Formats: sequence, structure tokens, C-alpha cells
Amino acid sequence: MIYFDNSATTKPLQEVLESFHTVSESYYGNASSVHRLGLEASRILRKAHEQAGLLLNVNPEEIIFTSGGTEGNNLAIKGIAYAYQSRGKHIITSKIEHPSVLVACEFLATQGFEITYLPVDQTGVVKVDDIKAALREDTILVSIMHVNNELGTIQPIKEIGALLSDRRYTFFHVDDVQGFGKVKLELKDNGIDLYTLSGHKIHGLKGTGLLYVKKQVRLAPLFHGGGQQFERRSGTENLPGIVSLVKAMRVVTEYHLHHAEHIQQLNNKLRLELSHFPEVVINTIEDQAPHILNFSIPGFKPEVILHALTERNIFVSTKSACSSKKPDESAVLSAIQLPRAQSTSAIRVSFSYHNNEGEVELFARVLKKILKDLKK
Repeated sequence: MIYFDNSATTKPLQEVLESFHTVSESYYGNASSVHRLGLEASRILRKAHEQAGLLLNVNPEEIIFTSGGTEGNNLAIKGIAYAYQSRGKHIITSKIEHPSVLVACEFLATQGFEITYLPVDQTGVVKVDDIKAALREDTILVSIMHVNNELGTIQPIKEIGALLSDRRYTFFHVDDVQGFGKVKLELKDNGIDLYTLSGHKIHGLKGTGLLYVKKQVRLAPLFHGGGQQFERRSGTENLPGIVSLVKAMRVVTEYHLHHAEHIQQLNNKLRLELSHFPEVVINTIEDQAPHILNFSIPGFKPEVILHALTERNIFVSTKSACSSKKPDESAVLSAIQLPRAQSTSAIRVSFSYHNNEGEVELFARVLKKILKDLKK
């Protein structure tokens, strides 16, 4: 089997599964209980906050453990909107954000908030000057992803953070679900106020994630209840999931530290292989996120190619998994103004540290045969 759909989800690491099992079996007490089992669970939860803080170079109390990227993005966007609506109701984002950002903003628009959706250039990058021009006195939030989930383009986070640095009540949220462990990003050095991460994108478990919230930032909670997690996310903590998430974060951080060039080599190898295909147009520009390569085969339905690959035990995607069941055209590729023949025939390959060059070579050979057969 060749699995090239790691931007949709990743295979959980064995050590992550083991950590989940160990905590589930041995530390099942409620962290809010005052007896021994509860105190043990509370100690492990506190340690998880500390370790996550160390990995992100932030304070432990700035970490909120969530159920994943969608909850994290919703908590960041709606939490800021409701906490600071007396200061303003204007939010800026881009047209190529994840649905959990775009739909959350669409909902807020029904609640009296005004949303500015910025375009991107033909490489898929938001222009800092466009953000500057869109800023208003009542702008309370700018939400821009770090790495795009379809194209792999890297946004100018440092420059955006610098632009917003002197605006006390304009907060900066970064969705880094696709970037963590692949493209380095320092939170404190880039003026980031809120930051989203998802476990199942980094060989962790589905249903795990976190949101970093800078200490001085107020956040209206989505959940009300017992006041867990510094009264920002009520509900009994998913301790096994939290521990497994931190384990995945630690392992993937080590991967990136020692093997960052490996994924880039796979990307370069696939680019070279695809350059020999006259039918293929590569949509992802060079020097972007190493783990994502998006290309189109105009004249061929991507679903047909995907199913042909699946029959041969090779797994890729046509676009973001969260929008793969929607109409044919990719909204992201449409936003960068690609011809419709390209934006409706795209295939996304996304690597992990566990893929190898032999898989890339086999993928290219199989794809060549599939295209040959489809032409007949």
C-alpha cells in the first residue's frame, strides 16, 4: 500500500496508541476529583500542559486542549468575536481558508459581524498590503492559515504579525493544522495571539488538538460548565487523548529536527517524475510546504484517476478532505485563477516522514499506465 493522503489524516504512531492505552487503563480518574485517582489524573494533565508549552515555547496556561482543528478554529474566531464585539465587529480572513474558518465567519456574519475575505495572488499567497488596506478601526481579528491544505503555499505570517503588532485590539489567529512538524513557525516571534493545531495530522489520534491563546487575550468560551481548562473549555478533559497528542507533537518535532530534508526530497522527486508527463500541470509553486504537491491533469476526471489508483492500493486525494464531497471545482484553485480545466482536474499528493522514494517512483509508473489506458 502507498498512502499519499497525509494532509487528510495520518496513520497514528504506535507509541501514540500505547500512550493512549496506558493512560486509559491506569489513569482513568477524573482530573477534577479530589481523591487519589483524581489527583493522579490532574498531575498528568498538568504535565501535558507543561510539555505542550515547552514544545511550542509558550506558557502552559496558554494551552487549551480541544477535539481538533475545527473546534480550535471555531473557539478562536467566535471566542474573540464575542469577547471583543464591544470594540468592533470587523474580521479579516482569506478566501482559501479551511471550511472551519470560512463557515465560522459566515455564521458570525449572520450575527452582525462584517467579514472581509481577501483574495490571494496566483501563487496562493495573501498580500500583506491587502491586509493593511483592509484594516479598520473596528477590526478585531485577522485569521490567516500558515500552510494551505490544498496547495501547500506558505503565508507571510511574520510580516502579518509585524503589521498588527501595534494594534492592541486586533488579534492575529493562525491555523497551523497543516504546518506543524513540517514548516517551522515560532509563535512568540511572529505576533501570533491564537494558534490552532490538530492531532490526527501529525500521527496522533482523531478527536485531539489544541488552541494556543496568548495570556493577555480574553476568549468567550463555546462550552459552559465546570470551568475546566482555565474556564475556557468546560468539560471533563480527555486525558488519554491529551497525552497522546503531546506524544505525537514530541515525536513529529523530532522528525522535523532530524529529517526535515526527507519530505522535501520526496517532493523534488515527484516533481521530477511528473515533469516527464506532457498531460500534467503542477499547481504548487516551488519552495512551499514540502509535504504537499498539487497537480492537474486537464481532460481527465480526477475521481476516475483516484479510483484507478485506489484499485492498485495507492491513496491520494482530489482536494481537501473536508470539501471532497462538494462540487468538482476546487475553491482554492479557483481563487488563484487557474483555468477551469485545471481547477476541476486537480490531484493532491501529501507525504509523511514514513514515505520513501521507491513509493514515489511506483506511483509515477502506475499513474503513467493509468493515463495510457484512459487514452485508449
